[in-house]
Amino acid sequence: MVKAYELRGNSKEELIKMLSEQRKELSELAVAKVTGGAASKIAKIKSVRKNIARILTVHNQQQKAGLRKAAEDSEYLPKDLRAKKTRAMRRALTQAQKNAKTAKQRKMSAVFPAVKFAVKA
Repeated sequence: MVKAYELRGNSKEELIKMLSEQRKELSELAVAKVTGGAASKIAKIKSVRKNIARILTVHNQQQKAGLRKAAEDSEYLPKDLRAKKTRAMRRALTQAQKNAKTAKQRKMSAVFPAVKFAVKA
């Protein structure tokens, strides 16, 4: 069983090579399952599938990290690197947009400031 922290040190080529080996092993185990192979081989299918998933996860993380580094200096981030949040949150006004006032609103607030009331205790 491969560990994710061990995979992180590997290069892209090594990961792809390991991935192809694991996929080959999985196909061999699938054939063994169909032909009525040993129980140990059938039980090994799950761990091989998990290994493939781990390798792909680390590979995708490395790719995304590379893209992030490449897009660091650009003005806009690619959509797949932006924060997901929710659709409503992405479309919400920014703080500057919320606080923006029209010329008429600025004049009115200058002429008629908010009245402060003192409350007797």
